[in-house]
Amino acid sequence: MKNLTIFSLLFLAPITAFAQNFNQKKSTAAGTMFFYWGYNRSVYSPSTIRFIGPGYDFKLNGVEASDRPSTDISEYVSFKTITVPQFDVRIGYNFKRNWAISLGYEHMKYVMKHGPTYKLNGYISPGIDLGNGWSGTYSDQEVVTNESTFHYENTNGLNYINAQLTNVFKIYQTQKGRIALTTMMGVGAGPILSFNDFTFSGEKSMETVSLSGVGLSGHFGLRAEFFKHLFLAANVQGGFIGQYHVKTRANDYDSHAKQAFLYGQRDLVLGALFYLKQKDKCNICPNW
Repeated sequence: MKNLTIFSLLFLAPITAFAQNFNQKKSTAAGTMFFYWGYNRSVYSPSTIRFIGPGYDFKLNGVEASDRPSTDISEYVSFKTITVPQFDVRIGYNFKRNWAISLGYEHMKYVMKHGPTYKLNGYISPGIDLGNGWSGTYSDQEVVTNESTFHYENTNGLNYINAQLTNVFKIYQTQKGRIALTTMMGVGAGPILSFNDFTFSGEKSMETVSLSGVGLSGHFGLRAEFFKHLFLAANVQGGFIGQYHVKTRANDYDSHAKQAFLYGQRDLVLGALFYLKQKDKCNICPNW
């Protein structure tokens, strides 16, 4: 009996020590904080944009748009310009095992395309738009826009400020936990901060700022963790953006645009993990 007791203690001691070590720095455990920074690309569904202002109220149907990634590599590495490209930044906290909440700022860019044929509906008073010659009442009138006389974009940008609820689940780690793979899946929501550029009726307004609407999204990501403190993650995201009052003229609140569309985004981010509290109620239990 004495030998059995000694054997049990010798057998359980290393397991208990491993459990404590494993529990102290586990990225899916409660008390883990994370931060990341990276860059994104985005796509948008065609949409109907309604433009309202003094002397006009019209819609363009089937408007197509694209993002605008930076092509200058130096902008991605210089501290003076790292916010110029389309970027994502996020900070989060595991409030319980396998569950995290986070707050993020996703800087996307939305640029109207010129060349496709759109349908014009609504009215434009005479003398308002001399550049395109649009005046009168329209019903499904086919038009092709020209960037010099009519343009709409959010390039500084279409900013999605959102809170996310995420399930974090470790699918692999090496014996000592120096390398691990974790999946991240969840939902998010938050306001849209727009910096709008609008060219119409011979006037070009730049970076008109407004809280223009809301976004709803779902996301999935794969996080490769190194030495329990650094990670590289690839994420995909998609959802709905409703912009109900995009201010188009800085000195006129009533001049605005409305639209709703679906979007998709992918990003690549680099981040860090911090461990604030890594113990269960029993103090030594592993976080399986």
